Amino acid sequence: MNPYAILNQNKYQCVSDGIIRSLLENCETASHILILVWPQLGDFDSLEYAWWLQREAQKLASQKLAIRAVGIGNLASGRRFCEYSGFPPENLFVDPNGELHRQLNLYSGLNFSLPGLSQSQKAWLNLLLMCAGIGSPGTLAEVFRGYKGDSYGALRYRKAPQLIGDDEIIQATPLPAFQGSFFQLAGGSGFQRPFELATLRLRNMVEVLKNWQTYVPNSAYLTQRGGTFLFDTKGQLLYEHRDPGILGFAANMSQPLSFLSLIETHHCT
Repeated sequence: MNPYAILNQNKYQCVSDGIIRSLLENCETASHILILVWPQLGDFDSLEYAWWLQREAQKLASQKLAIRAVGIGNLASGRRFCEYSGFPPENLFVDPNGELHRQLNLYSGLNFSLPGLSQSQKAWLNLLLMCAGIGSPGTLAEVFRGYKGDSYGALRYRKAPQLIGDDEIIQATPLPAFQGSFFQLAGGSGFQRPFELATLRLRNMVEVLKNWQTYVPNSAYLTQRGGTFLFDTKGQLLYEHRDPGILGFAANMSQPLSFLSLIETHHCT
């Protein structure tokens, strides 16, 4: 079935008011519709994706793009997610058991098991294996990129932008608070510096671990991956990305939202 038809026929609980409604409600005046099907709301990918959307919020608003996200969790996890990430609660919906992910045939993650393991224990085992790159292609390379940055490549190979402003104060326990200009010591500015992305990921990890029960009410779905779907207002699918593993939420992780250039191309056709 076409992804748009699946999304159009499903209703989920909206984080802003708890009302169950269609994902596509109030999208009639948008030029395009971006549907983000996220894993657990406490997942690295969900939080990092939301960070990129916040970073580009002004530009996205000018494109009249309707953005809706569905994450695995409940109202409490959704509200905590929005409070921390800044993602609009009226645009976030929760799916407690990943039913939409299964309907869209998104990657459920590694499915290795040992005798005697509970469903939760099995999920934890497979999550750890995926973090090590097993059944999760590209994960280790992306982890290393977070530490390495683009500093050691020639200028023409620097693809990732600077992520932390020089005047920004970074709070990432257990590190002491420090100013973003500190990253200039690693080689300059205007591109992703060493440890810059890793610092943002550390901040996300600390947030989730401090509020684990809120973010992950059911650990059975820890390995479930998400997907990205961009439609025009007629429901035509313009772009899709199905996450192959952890930290694989975009085809271009250096510029995760670069696929939105298709909107300008579509306007011109």
